[in-house]
This record gives sequence, structure tokens and C-alpha cells, in this order.
Amino acid sequence: MLAALEILRSEPDVPFFDIEVLDVDADPALEAKYDELVPLLADGEGRELCHYFLDAAKVREYLGALG
Repeated sequence: MLAALEILRSEPDVPFFDIEVLDVDADPALEAKYDELVPLLADGEGRELCHYFLDAAKVREYLGALG
């Protein structure tokens, strides 16, 4: 998913966004919450956008709604 996010971020029509990678297995609270749902993409508020694979259309929609 990270590689797909990097590709999406490089597209000229996509607003800039930061990526923070967290190790879910290193944090017991995150592991309990997400367990088998990794990899996952969530925004800074914890809203889950997609699991396992990047849903580029959903991320574009989300980013478009921000700005």
C-alpha cells in the first residue's frame, strides 16, 4: 500500500499529503484495534479509508473534500 500511496502522491492533480507509517504490531492498543486489518490507511483523526489495498478513488475523494 505504501508504494501505491507514493505513486498517488506523485500525480499532479492530487493535493500534497504526508504519510506516517506506524508499526501496528509494536503497539498493543493498535494491534488490538486493527489486528488482521493491516495494512490499513487512516487519516490523522483515525478515520479508516481502506484496508489491505489502496482504494485510490476513495483517497482522491477524501483529499478533494478537504480542500
